[in-house]
Amino acid sequence: MESRVEETILRHKKGYNCAQAVACAYCDLVGVDEETMFKLTEALGLGMGGMEGTCGAVTGACVLAGMKRSSGNLEHPDSKAESYKLSREIVKRFKEQNQSVVCKTLKGVETGVVLRACPDCIKDAAAIVEQVLFEEG
Repeated sequence: MESRVEETILRHKKGYNCAQAVACAYCDLVGVDEETMFKLTEALGLGMGGMEGTCGAVTGACVLAGMKRSSGNLEHPDSKAESYKLSREIVKRFKEQNQSVVCKTLKGVETGVVLRACPDCIKDAAAIVEQVLFEEG
């Protein structure tokens, strides 16, 4: 697969939030049209709307993990463990790289020290998505 990291940045520049920028760039690979993915991830930007939660780029990546791994078995949910494993790996790698996954911490709201700007969080999350979810082999 050709890298789509730069496509995520183009979406962010267009006005997509961080979650949308990541999730929408790969939505075709998990069988979701872009408008639906855009709507699904709209409330996840800005650390779930108030900078208190997980970085939108990371949550967008985790949405992709669920879409990629879930069996969709409503009667007998049987794929959560695999989805959780992918999400854990995404969060672990992002945190190792950036010291946190919390939006306001990454932005230095309380410390005055910016750990990572939004475009860089998006690039990092997208690269992790490509490694964890879509790398061949």
